[in-house]
Amino acid sequence: MNATPPPGHGGHDHRPVEVAPGRPVPSDEMDATPADELTATRRSDPEPDREALSLADRLRQPRTIISIAVPLVIIVLFAYLNRDQLARVPGLILKANPLFILAAFTIFYLGFPFRGYRWTRLLRGTGVSVRTRDATEILFLSWLVNCVVPAKLGDVYRAYLLKINSTVSLSRTFGTVFIERVLDLFAIATLGLAAGFWSFRDGLPPAIQAVFVIGIVVIVVLGAGLFTLRNFGRRILTALPLPTKILEFYERFEEGVFGAIGIRAVPVLGVVTGIIWATEALRLYLVVQAFGFSDVSLGLSGAFFVALIGSLLTAVPLSPAGLGVVEAGVVGVLTVAYRVPLAEATAIALLDRVISVFSIIVLGSIAYALSDKPRGGARVAEELTPDAAV
Repeated sequence: MNATPPPGHGGHDHRPVEVAPGRPVPSDEMDATPADELTATRRSDPEPDREALSLADRLRQPRTIISIAVPLVIIVLFAYLNRDQLARVPGLILKANPLFILAAFTIFYLGFPFRGYRWTRLLRGTGVSVRTRDATEILFLSWLVNCVVPAKLGDVYRAYLLKINSTVSLSRTFGTVFIERVLDLFAIATLGLAAGFWSFRDGLPPAIQAVFVIGIVVIVVLGAGLFTLRNFGRRILTALPLPTKILEFYERFEEGVFGAIGIRAVPVLGVVTGIIWATEALRLYLVVQAFGFSDVSLGLSGAFFVALIGSLLTAVPLSPAGLGVVEAGVVGVLTVAYRVPLAEATAIALLDRVISVFSIIVLGSIAYALSDKPRGGARVAEELTPDAAV
């Protein structure tokens, strides 16, 4: 059972409160039943703008086209300037062992049911029941959006899909997506630091020392941010001259953030998150094994470190799926820290991205065409009673 949040932090506290300075809650709202509160929440929750979140419309926007074109131009320019060293890359990829590639593909896609299950656990903490299959499908469709549209719009799209296929609060769903991303960043930073320490136990190169500092800063900032949000977020907003709707949106967002994760849920969520990121690292490890390079000694800890660095770089919202940024980061770490030749490092990075990005674009497009969820034709969620939301 989730730990009961304090008043103002996702709990059902029916004492009189002020939602804005000088604006007390009316007596009819103070005496509202949980069903009345749910109805009011649904009524005041903002309706998603379907045109603004249309995937086809987003792909036609100049910003999206530029975010794809610029990284591609940079990649082509880099390949041209290093054409002599990179001439072997196509041959290396064609010689890769297909069994290892299939294994890497399989282990990568095994991570999606775990991601779907984790999201259902977070949603259940906020009083929403969603089947793991539906959560996994929605999450996979959101990854398609992240792979073709910049600015991590897929995270918004995931909340939008759940909203149009249920009566779940959009802002509360944003909260569950937010806390999920926080869990991921914590896992990437901590697992990356552990893998890096083991991989470079004989001495840290200066460039890797800088990466370690960034990882520690990420952990500290995330911890401080959650502490501030938990203890002072609502107090800060109510002190500002903000419209009531913004305060209502924040209330439900905070319910999603802190209602989704209770003390008893942390161990399970931690284990599942660890498994998810283990699939990311094993994918890269199997890709390296597919090439069978005799002069590349990355090891499992090195694969964890490089894969987690690449995953962290996908958070850079400049291009879809971190196009250009991730490839440069992975190739840079492989060549600088592990002394992998440029051609071999580029082949590893490209094949890994074919599995983790290109395959999602292909399979995700098929899923998008066949699924009824982008058109709001499914009913995937139901509200739980307080006793059932454990």
